Amino acid sequence: MLRIGVDVGGTFTDFAAWRDDPATLTTYKVSSTPPNFIDGFKAGFEEIIARIEPRPGESVIVMHGTTVSTNTVIERNGSVLALLVTRGFRDILDLQRFRLNDPIRIDAGRTEPLVPRHLVFEIDERLEPNGSVHTPIDLAQVREAALAAKAQGATSIAIAFLHSYANLDHELAAAQVIADAVPEADVSISSEILPRIGEYERSIACVLNAYVRKRLATYIGEVEAYLGQRLAQTRLFITRSNGGALAAKEARNFPIHTLLSGPASGVTAARFFAAAEPERRFLTMDMGGTSTDMSLILDGRPTITNEAKVGDFPLTMTVTGIEAVGAGGGSVAWLDGTVLRVGPRSAGAWPGPACFGRGGTEPTVTDAYLLCGYIDPDNFLGGRMRLDVAAAGLAFAPLARRLGITIDEAAEACITVASSNMVAKALPYFARHGVDQEELTLVLFGGAGSLHGPLLAHELGINRLLVPRTPSVFCAFGGLVSELVQDMVATVYGSEFDGPSLARRFGDLEQGAETWLAAQAGKSDLVATRTEHWAEMRYLGQFFSLNVLLPPEAVASGDLAAIHGAYHAEHERLYSHADREAQIEILELRVRIAGALPTPAMDAIALPSQDAGISQAARSLRFDGTLYQDAPVHDRDTLQVGSRIEGPAIIEQSDTTIFVIPGFVAETQASGDLLMTRTN
Repeated sequence: MLRIGVDVGGTFTDFAAWRDDPATLTTYKVSSTPPNFIDGFKAGFEEIIARIEPRPGESVIVMHGTTVSTNTVIERNGSVLALLVTRGFRDILDLQRFRLNDPIRIDAGRTEPLVPRHLVFEIDERLEPNGSVHTPIDLAQVREAALAAKAQGATSIAIAFLHSYANLDHELAAAQVIADAVPEADVSISSEILPRIGEYERSIACVLNAYVRKRLATYIGEVEAYLGQRLAQTRLFITRSNGGALAAKEARNFPIHTLLSGPASGVTAARFFAAAEPERRFLTMDMGGTSTDMSLILDGRPTITNEAKVGDFPLTMTVTGIEAVGAGGGSVAWLDGTVLRVGPRSAGAWPGPACFGRGGTEPTVTDAYLLCGYIDPDNFLGGRMRLDVAAAGLAFAPLARRLGITIDEAAEACITVASSNMVAKALPYFARHGVDQEELTLVLFGGAGSLHGPLLAHELGINRLLVPRTPSVFCAFGGLVSELVQDMVATVYGSEFDGPSLARRFGDLEQGAETWLAAQAGKSDLVATRTEHWAEMRYLGQFFSLNVLLPPEAVASGDLAAIHGAYHAEHERLYSHADREAQIEILELRVRIAGALPTPAMDAIALPSQDAGISQAARSLRFDGTLYQDAPVHDRDTLQVGSRIEGPAIIEQSDTTIFVIPGFVAETQASGDLLMTRTN
C-alpha cells in the first residue's frame, strides 16, 4: 500500500508519502498557487510520485488537508446564499450573541453576516423544544421563498428552523420542496450539520456549510479527476477539523468539517510521535507562512473543544482544540504610530517576503530571520530557492529609520514582537486548561516552527522541545497517520435519565457511528477501530460546562454515579475544587468512533543517519540583543543517534532550519527526532 499525505497551506503545499513494503518515507514541498491551488497540488504530486514510484496495481490512499474552505470564509468569496428561518427569526445572523467582538474598542462593530437581510426568508412553522409540532410548516411559502431567492441571484440555500435538532421533519420537507422548485440550487439543512441546541450557532454552521460547499466541491472534483488520470487505484480522503478524516464524497456534502483540517492534522501527527515519548504533556506549535497555532496533548489525547472560530464566525462543533497565537513567517512588520507591530496581515505565497525576490517590498518575519542570520540565503528549501539579503534589508530600512535603530536591530525587534504576541496569547491558554508550561514538552513543526519555537520556549520558560524528523511537512505527515473519525452527538438538555435510558441513548449513537464508518471504508481496509464516550455536563445552575471522557464500563452499565464522578474529577483537576453533593445535569452525549487505516511504524519515520555530526559551516547570529560570531551550522542528515549540539547553533535540513538557542542543548534520539533541553 502507498499512502500520501497532502497539506495545502497559504504559502506552501506539503507532501509526505509512505509505503509499507519496504518501509519508505518521502517528503516534498512546493509553493502554493492561490487562487488556483490545484496547480500547486499537481506540481508537487508529480514530484512525489516520481520519487516514490507507484507500482502497477498498487493501492493508493491520498489524505488531503486543504485551506480552500477556510480561505473562502475568510475572503468572503463563497456562494450567493439565501437562508430560510422560522418566522420571527429573520435577524438571527445580525443579532448574533450579546457580546462584543473586541470589548476594549468603543468603535468595535458586529460581524457582517454572510447572508444579506434581503435574502433571509421567514417561513410559518414552529417546533417545540421536544420536537413536537407547534405550527405546521407552510410549504407554499417555502416554494415562494426559493423562487424569490433564485430571482435575486442566490445559488445556495441554507435552512435553519427553530428546534430542528429535536425533529428534522420540517427541514427535510422544505429541502424537498426547494429541490422540486429550484433543482439547481444547492441546499444545506442545519439538523444534518449541527443537531445541537443553540439557534444562532446552528444557523451559522448551516450557513458556513452552504457558503463553501460549491467552492470545495469544485476543488475536490479537480483533484479526483487528476488522480483518476494519474493513478487509477487511488482513493481520496479529506482530513477534518476533529483530527481525523472522511471520504471525499462526504466532504463534498459537509465541507464544514474541513474548516480546520490542516492545523488539526499537525496535532494528529504530534499525537503519533508523542505516543513514543515518556512525557505525557505536550504543547504543539505549528508556525507556517501566515499564522502560528498551538494545541495541547495531555495523556496521549489531543484536547477538544466546541468553541472554535473560523474567520469572524463561531464554529460550535467538536474539533481539535487549536489556539491561534501569533504571526507566521510571511507576517508583515509595520508601525502603529511609533509602536512596532507584526501581523496579522501576511505577504502570503505571492509575492511573499521581500527576500523571496518576487516583487515583495514589505518587511516580514522571514526577512528578519534572514537578516539575523537564522537562515542561509543559499540553502533555503535545500537550495531550491535563493533568498535576497539585500531586498530584505531594503524592506526593513524604512522601519529602522523611523525607529532610529540599525536595520539588523529592527529585524531582531520584529522577531521579539512576534514572540511577544505569542506569549500574550499562550499564557491565558495554559490557564484555561489548568497546565503549567514548565511541565510541557514543546513539539515544533511547520515551516518556521523549529526556528521560532526555541525563541518562544525561552520567553515562556519551557524546558523541553521536540523537533520531529519532518517538521516542515508535519501536517502532511499527519495525513499518513490520520484515522477515519466521526463524532455522533445527541442534545439531551432537560431530559431525565436513569442508568438504562442513558445506556440506550449511547447505544443509538454507537450504531450511527458504526454506520458512518462503514460508509467511509470497507472492513478489510481497517486495521483497528476505537470508540469513546463523552458527555457535556455541568453543575445545576452553572453557566459553563465541561466535556468529560467517560469510563467505558460506566457507559455500558449505565452507572450514573461513576459518570457523575468523572465530572467531579475533571472539575477538580481544572479548578481545584468539586462539589460532590451538587446536582449534575447532562447537556449532550457524544460517541467518537475512529477507524485506523494502515500507518507507518515509528522505525519507518527516522531517515538513515550518516557520519558523526561535525560543524559544516559557521555564521553570525543575533539573539536576545547579542551578536554571536561564528556560530556552528550542522547538517541534520549527518547527525548520529546521541549527537549533542550546544547552542548557539543552527541545524539545517532540506525543508527547514532549527535554531538551538544559547542555554539549550540538542540531542538526536533513536527515532531520528531532536530533543532540546535547557541547560541553565
